[in-house]
Amino acid sequence: MKGKEKNTRGKGRNFIYPKKPSGKLYTQRKWVSYVLLLFLFASPFVKYKGEQLVLLNFLERKFVFFGLIFTPQDFYLFALAMLIFILFIVCFTVILGRLWCGWACPQTIFMEMVFRRIEYWIEGDANQQRKLDAQPWNTEKIFKKGIKHLIFLLISFLIANTFLAYIISSDSLYKIISEPVSEHWVGFASIWLFTFVFYMVFSYVREVVCTVICPYGRLQGVLLDNKSLVVAYDVTRGEPRGKIHKGVEEQKGDCVDCGLCVQVCPTGIDIRNGTQLECVNCTACIDACNDVMLKINRPENLIGFYNQDYINTRKPFKLGLRAYGYAVVLAVVILVFSSLIYKRQDVQTTVLRASGTLYQMRPDGSVSNLYNAELINKTNKDIVFEFRSANTDDQIQIIRGTNILPKESTVNLTFFLIKNPKNISKYKTEVDFEVKSNHKVISTTTTTFFSQPQ
Repeated sequence: MKGKEKNTRGKGRNFIYPKKPSGKLYTQRKWVSYVLLLFLFASPFVKYKGEQLVLLNFLERKFVFFGLIFTPQDFYLFALAMLIFILFIVCFTVILGRLWCGWACPQTIFMEMVFRRIEYWIEGDANQQRKLDAQPWNTEKIFKKGIKHLIFLLISFLIANTFLAYIISSDSLYKIISEPVSEHWVGFASIWLFTFVFYMVFSYVREVVCTVICPYGRLQGVLLDNKSLVVAYDVTRGEPRGKIHKGVEEQKGDCVDCGLCVQVCPTGIDIRNGTQLECVNCTACIDACNDVMLKINRPENLIGFYNQDYINTRKPFKLGLRAYGYAVVLAVVILVFSSLIYKRQDVQTTVLRASGTLYQMRPDGSVSNLYNAELINKTNKDIVFEFRSANTDDQIQIIRGTNILPKESTVNLTFFLIKNPKNISKYKTEVDFEVKSNHKVISTTTTTFFSQPQ
C-alpha cells in the first residue's frame, strides 16, 4: 500500500513519509497548537509577581506556577501537584484515549506542526520527498537538505534555550548568553547539548519517540477499555471494503480501500486494523476519510471517535465505572491539594525549646524558657517582621537574631519567652507565636512552655 512505502534515509532507519494532512480537524488542531506553542515559549519570559510565569528549577528545588512559589519545604505540594497531573492524564485517557498525544503533547506539536510543515514547504509532499531522497546528491538536493536542516538546527537551538529557561530561569539564561563563555561554560555546553538532542529527535528519531520511547504509549493498553473514545474505524459500516467501479453497483461496504487514511498517518499504521499502540489520535485519518466520503456521497465519520462497544453492538457512548472511579480519586486529591494551598503560609515558622535547658527563675519573680526559632521566607521579597507571643502578657527577649527576613531565605532566632508565674497553672503550657509584618499576622506556630505552677 502506498501509505506504507518507506525509504531508508540512513542505515538501519526506515523513515515514514506521511501525506500532508488537511481538513476541519487538522485546522482546529493547528489553532490549538498555536496557542500551546505561544504559551510554551512565553511562560519562562513573562514575569508575574516578580517571578517568571512557570519555573521548574529542579537543581535548586524551586518551582513557580503563576506567581505561587514552591520552595524545598513545599516539595510535598509539588509532588502532590505532579500526582494530580498524572491522575488527570489517566482519567483523560480512560475517557478519550490517547487524544493528549495527538493534540497537546509537545513532541507531536513540534513534529507535526513545526518541523513536518517546514519539510513540506521545502521538499514538498510525501511523493516529492521520496523522489528527493532517492535521487543522487546534486545541487537541488544539497540546497534543499541544507536549508531544511539549518532551519531544524535553529529551531532546536530556540527550543533548547526555552527548555533551559524553564530549568534554570530566564534570568540565568540571559547571563549565560550575554556574559563571557568562560564564566558560564557549563551553561553554554548545556545549550548546545540540548540543541543537538532536540535536533536528533525531530530530524531523525521522530515518531519512534511516540511508538517506542514514551512510556505513556505503553500504558495505553492498560488504561483503555471498551468504553474509551478513540479514533477508530467503523468496521461494521466499512467492511467488506472494495473499490468503486463505474457501472457496477456491487459495493458492500463504505470503505473504498483508497489507502488515504494510511498515507496521512504520521506513525504509518492502518487504522482499519483496530486500536493500535502506535495510534496517537492525531485525527489526520478522519479528515482524509471524510474528504473521500463527501466525494462519493457517503456519510462522514467512517473513521471517527468511537468506543468498542459502539462498533460491536451500536451501544451509545456511556462512561464506564473506571472513569467515574478515577474522576472521584482525582477530585479528592484536588480537594486535598487546594486545602493545603489555602492553609499554606508565606513564612514558615518553627519554634523549639533549646535542648538541654530547664526553665529559669528570674530575679523579678518571672519565669522563662529558652527557644530557637527558624523562619523561612517563601516569597521573592524581603520581609521586615516582628516576632512576638500571641499572649500580650508574655515578653520576648531576643538573644540572637534580626528583624529582616531576606527573600527565599532563612533566619534563625534565639530568645527567651518570659511569663508571669501567676499565669502558669500546669507544668506544660501551650504557647502561640506570631510573625507580623505591616500590621498583619503572616505566620503562626505553637510550642510548649515548661515551669512549675505557682
